[in-house]
Amino acid sequence: MASHGVRGRSGGRPTLEEVAARAGVGRGTVSRVINGSPRVSDATRAAVEAAVAELGYVPNTAARALAANRTDAIALVVPEPETRFFAEPYFSDMLKGVGSELSETEMQLLLIFAGSDRERERLAQYLAAHRVDGVLLVSVHADDPLPDLLTQLEIPAVISGPRSAAEPLASVDSDNYGGARSAVEHLLSRGRGRVAHITGHLAVYGAQRRVDGYRDALREAGHEVDEGLIEPGDFTEEGGRRAMAELLRRHPDVDAVFAASDVTAAGAGQVLREAGRRIPDDVALVGYDDSAIARHMEPPLTSVRQPIEEMGRAMIDLLLTEIADRRPAASRGLERHQVVLATELVERRSS
Repeated sequence: MASHGVRGRSGGRPTLEEVAARAGVGRGTVSRVINGSPRVSDATRAAVEAAVAELGYVPNTAARALAANRTDAIALVVPEPETRFFAEPYFSDMLKGVGSELSETEMQLLLIFAGSDRERERLAQYLAAHRVDGVLLVSVHADDPLPDLLTQLEIPAVISGPRSAAEPLASVDSDNYGGARSAVEHLLSRGRGRVAHITGHLAVYGAQRRVDGYRDALREAGHEVDEGLIEPGDFTEEGGRRAMAELLRRHPDVDAVFAASDVTAAGAGQVLREAGRRIPDDVALVGYDDSAIARHMEPPLTSVRQPIEEMGRAMIDLLLTEIADRRPAASRGLERHQVVLATELVERRSS
């Protein structure tokens, strides 16, 4: 490339941001062009290629032809047992979004489960050998060592839902706090006065944010928060059954339940029916995810829709940008890339 020695505005090697600014497009568009995605118009591709030539931008991987350190593979890592992955629609919807976005590139997708210590050790060895260009992490608990391992290995990574408010990795999430608030506000607006919450797995930051949204919605409506109406769950159907049975034992006067997932709501609904409680006459029920389960329950379940497929696509966009820069955001010292997508309450007969 003739202009190989051109310096960017920063004085060093031209950056992805400078190429994007010169071409008048976003970082994600530049990374799609670099990674060979056909999902850009001819005019946009030409503008990006002109900016690349003008600035002398070379991704840190060097030219693709010389990229012995490129595998053209991305790993979707799920630190959960396989049974949970196939039982919960959240994961299949996420996979659908990731797959559809990645199908526009030349990248291969590897699905890796890391639900046990042995699987995690095997994964750590695999990642240390740099057999993938980047990693998508889905359903990560606060104490999971995998994200820190990826940072140490300097493998580009994007996490589905941050582990905390100070997450150093790039992340994509839905508005868990706002979604929970809308669910509880809806139940209160229907005249319900004893609104319980069955939580998700509280090692997951998103589940903690849903509890925060539940509490704040009650407080702002002038209700006291009765901690006894909050019952820990784990996003599973069995967890929903257990939690609902415990809530009925402690608070037989409960008249509404906000469950942290549709699967959990399905388990809670079974226990309510077995106890002779009619939905929604005696107890209103709201779930989270707006999965196929919500539509097929009887009565159909009011649920908070989070755009799971869109989240999967956004994760790929962010990861391709990380790969094009070749250094994870955590080690670049740049502003963290954290995408939060809006949720929407879908009202059905259960509430």
